Amino acid sequence: MSKLTVVLVDDDEKIAKLLRAYFETEGFAVLVARDGYTALDTIQSQNPDLVVLDLMLPGIDGYEVCRRVRKESDVPIIMLTARDEETDRLIGLEIGADDYVSKPFSPREVVARAKVILRRVHKVPAKPEPIKTGSLIIDPEQFEVRHNGVVLELTPTEFKLLELFATNPGRVFSRFQIVERIQGGAFEGYERTIDAHIKNLRKKLGDNPKAPSLILTVYGIGYKFKSGELQ
Repeated sequence: MSKLTVVLVDDDEKIAKLLRAYFETEGFAVLVARDGYTALDTIQSQNPDLVVLDLMLPGIDGYEVCRRVRKESDVPIIMLTARDEETDRLIGLEIGADDYVSKPFSPREVVARAKVILRRVHKVPAKPEPIKTGSLIIDPEQFEVRHNGVVLELTPTEFKLLELFATNPGRVFSRFQIVERIQGGAFEGYERTIDAHIKNLRKKLGDNPKAPSLILTVYGIGYKFKSGELQ
């Protein structure tokens, strides 16, 4: 089996060298880009399995890199930043990042999070049947969601989130349970990203966030899925 490839985007030579060493020790092939434009060229030409993306970059920043990548690819993206503002985290998740790690961080944790995401993305189910709920068709084998025949552009995390809900209609999941089920493990900060992923998913489904008809908020607990038509 060939090595999985990670594109590591960071202009800090020390951090890039450290992360590269940890990823290579775990058997990954690593490509390093030091600025936004080089990152885009590398991702487009090499089609990696994962991108670890710093926000503060020369040329164009990590937000813009993420936006452009998401127009063409659903490659998993882990964002790195020296800032720990909630707004920064939410913006990163809203534009398509799958996870978010604040500096200073443990390189072991970054690699661990990467492995969790990759296990989830590359796990191939044994020809599962499409899940049909109202006008939605969720096809795990094709990793595709259609609404009234139109394919929705979901990130890997959003897809797994919708699949979890649709296969367990009416069941209430806490944020911690959601993280455990879709990520395969929990790290500090994961639960804080769930609300952002839910918000993004509702928007893409056309599920009114003020009066959702599919993904319902159970206040003080978490979320549940109500099978049926979108309002």
